Amino acid sequence: MKNTIYIYLVILISTLSSCTDVIDVEVPTADARLVIEASLDWEKGTSGQTQTIKLSTTTPYFDTDEANSVTGAEVTVTRDKDGAVYVFEDQLNGEYTTDAFGAILEESYTLKVIYNNETYTATETLLPTTSITSVTQSRDGGFSQDALELNVYFNDPADETNFYILRYHEVGDLYPTLSSVSDEFLNGNEIHLFFEKDDDDDGDEFEPGDIVDINLYNVSETYYNYMDILISQSGSSGNPFSPAPVELKGNCINITDADNYPYGYFRVTQTDSETYTFIEDEDE
Repeated sequence: MKNTIYIYLVILISTLSSCTDVIDVEVPTADARLVIEASLDWEKGTSGQTQTIKLSTTTPYFDTDEANSVTGAEVTVTRDKDGAVYVFEDQLNGEYTTDAFGAILEESYTLKVIYNNETYTATETLLPTTSITSVTQSRDGGFSQDALELNVYFNDPADETNFYILRYHEVGDLYPTLSSVSDEFLNGNEIHLFFEKDDDDDGDEFEPGDIVDINLYNVSETYYNYMDILISQSGSSGNPFSPAPVELKGNCINITDADNYPYGYFRVTQTDSETYTFIEDEDE
């Protein structure tokens, strides 16, 4: 009987093995495009002089080991009102940095990138950001019952239209979580947003001792719309009713060859930051 069972197992394994086929997935390819990550953030309480811009190129989907950092480009940012030019030095790793950026609220700035004899530009205004007034924790405002969540409060200025991006980065995580909100129905009021780990975290929840860095940005409407689409697409993989992903273009344009457009965005904004450490509940 034991020999019979063994023979059946050998036949079953052999049958399953013989049915295994290698499938070659045909993935469309396209010419590499420049990717511009130019977020100049002036954190409250600092001079804002140290800034970094990152340049890379797109790569084929399965070529994860292909180097795509861009070196040898010329990168400058000009303050339009007085013509002050800030040169970003090539660090030979895809990063371009300056320690002399002059941040002035409500001033317009223009990015200029020259790469492979083509010129890319974008213009944004450095917007002031309201301050975070309070950060608390609770267990009764999120989607998961009794799970710890983070509450962020700030006051929206009255009689003006504002668009906000919240960035949450748990210490130890590789990537941050972003959320967007406008004051369309909240103008002049206190805004309360909560952050809770979602179902994609395999049931993982915040625990006492976890640390989260929080950044609040007041951004332009065009950047808000750009990020709103990006956030929606990046978090919709498990939603069968979500809209189909679209090619997302930022505000950077190629003035040499419009058809060779880049990806990415040039943003200039003030930011307010807080760090919160979860604690034991008083009733625990």
